[in-house]
Amino acid sequence: MSWLSEACATIAFCWRVERRDGVAIGLTSHDHDLVIDGIVHRAAPGISPSAIKRSDGLEADSMDVTGALTHDAIGERDLVAGRWDGARVAVSAVDWTDVTNRVGLGEGTIGAIETSDGGFTAELRGVTAAFDAPVCEVTAPECRAELGDARCRVAMAGRRRIVRVVAVDGQALTVDAGEPSANAYGSGRLRWLDGANSGLESAIDRSDGAAVVLRELPRLPVSAGDRCELIEGCDKRLETCATRYANAANFRGEPFLPGIDLLTRYPGA
Repeated sequence: MSWLSEACATIAFCWRVERRDGVAIGLTSHDHDLVIDGIVHRAAPGISPSAIKRSDGLEADSMDVTGALTHDAIGERDLVAGRWDGARVAVSAVDWTDVTNRVGLGEGTIGAIETSDGGFTAELRGVTAAFDAPVCEVTAPECRAELGDARCRVAMAGRRRIVRVVAVDGQALTVDAGEPSANAYGSGRLRWLDGANSGLESAIDRSDGAAVVLRELPRLPVSAGDRCELIEGCDKRLETCATRYANAANFRGEPFLPGIDLLTRYPGA
């Protein structure tokens, strides 16, 4: 790595970002585009990393990336909408005269994002950030699995439906197809397939016939004609698991475990 110690350094920072919806982009602090591993890293001189904190222990590696919202690939609209939340990022230092000379500086996922005064700050959390998570799950009467995941094991084939929005009233949507059963999509998810929210997801509060009520307003405007995928949900109660899905054997909760209110009981209560 003699190129790092030369009197006249030719170092540029590069970012490769892969969003959860499959979009991948490359950016560089150099004033010209660089092609690295077949991906064009667009010149974005206004973007720079903070000091990079790394350790050989179990502490979470982290750094901040700051920049101006001037590049077409990163806009305030998409940042606010959450398209960049949880995106995978790899940061490296590159010799811009010979991009085969490259040193990895860190990789991880995008955490908190803040926007202000036409700029943004994104936190990059390293792979060791996973050690900040709880070691074991907390007991609860509700199921801790997600409908259809590896622990739940309910087959989701036939529990998804692609529909088109007919009318919009705040958090309430009217779609062009009725639900297969009462409140089938309650506590489920809605995945936008086109329109301004394409690629984003919304949590569903309840459904009734052709009406679907979201838990919060969509991040971007919704128009009649937008397509979306409705995914059935579960309220995570044992009764629902047993009667609706016949899946009580895979229930991941403790509905009969006494709660802490048992400590406050007294004789005769």
